[in-house]
Amino acid sequence: MPKVIGGILFISIYSASTFYLGWGLRQWLMAMGWFHYPIVYWFVLYIIAFSSIISRLHESLRVFSIINNYWMFIFEYGLFLCLIAHLIIWLSPFKTVPIVGGMAMATLFVLGIVGTYLAYSPVVRHLEITMDKKSSELESMRVVVASDFHLGVLANKGHLQRFVTLSNEAKPDIVFLVGDIVDDDPKWFVKERMADVMKQLTSTYGVYGVLGNHEYYGKKIPEFIKEMENANVKVLCDETIRIDNVLVLTGQEDITNKDRTQLEALKITDDLPWFVMNHTPNDLNTPTKMGVDFHMSGHTHKGQLWPNQYITARVFELDYGYKLKEKMHTLVSSGFGFWGPPMRIGSRSELWVVDINFR
Repeated sequence: MPKVIGGILFISIYSASTFYLGWGLRQWLMAMGWFHYPIVYWFVLYIIAFSSIISRLHESLRVFSIINNYWMFIFEYGLFLCLIAHLIIWLSPFKTVPIVGGMAMATLFVLGIVGTYLAYSPVVRHLEITMDKKSSELESMRVVVASDFHLGVLANKGHLQRFVTLSNEAKPDIVFLVGDIVDDDPKWFVKERMADVMKQLTSTYGVYGVLGNHEYYGKKIPEFIKEMENANVKVLCDETIRIDNVLVLTGQEDITNKDRTQLEALKITDDLPWFVMNHTPNDLNTPTKMGVDFHMSGHTHKGQLWPNQYITARVFELDYGYKLKEKMHTLVSSGFGFWGPPMRIGSRSELWVVDINFR
């Protein structure tokens, strides 16, 4: 019953917010002399607003999921700009609706261009750390860490090729893919033959990945793991392995799986450096107490769109970047791809190149 009430409340607030945004846009269109067919206008607006639900009704309606991705950006920033525009008109002597509305529309357009650029032009973040552990074979090593590709229709084969190129240029010893590699369903990964691109990744000790929450949402984990095998990516599902005489690597299933194995049960007795991949950085205390040396996560996207990063910063102890927690080196990536709108404001698509010195 509480879920039903919560759902009704959410839909009511969302519908009212959509109406306010539509009303603001209508005012501008009327001032410009462009507003016609009000019934069609409101019908189309609410079809777009609920395109996420429509896309789930049938496979042939999946195009509405793309519409919804762009709508998420328009809805968030449209509300901000609509509110600002109304405040300017109501509280200042500058009351020309066409000009104020036009400036708001131009701002939204510019934000869309900037956000698209930041999403599709990834950067390489560099980090150097010293680890109080000995690796039997190496005095130092270079690793590439990336997460949240959300490979599918919008984060496509070309975007994956950007990652492969940047990763190979770094000449890593090992590559870690920390969850949400595909966007729910791996069918687009298969259809676009993205495994052929992923196979091009080069490293000394291989490429390893874990499940993120979106792999669970897709409900095709066996198919996903098989595709990763075809792409030469070893997916660890609550597993701990020893990689030569270099390191011990644990891959936890995401917290979405309430029955996942606890980290305590995945620890093995070994003096090598212990690396852990856990998609959601929901608990950094347990791996710190367990003696993990390097903990890698993603999931947060650093909010992806400003000002959402202030929310993720409140939810997670570390929502982005590097932190030394006692003796555990912790890294949370904002992701190489994006979820929802193919745009980033206040964050940027990235991969991390980490140089590790052992002592």
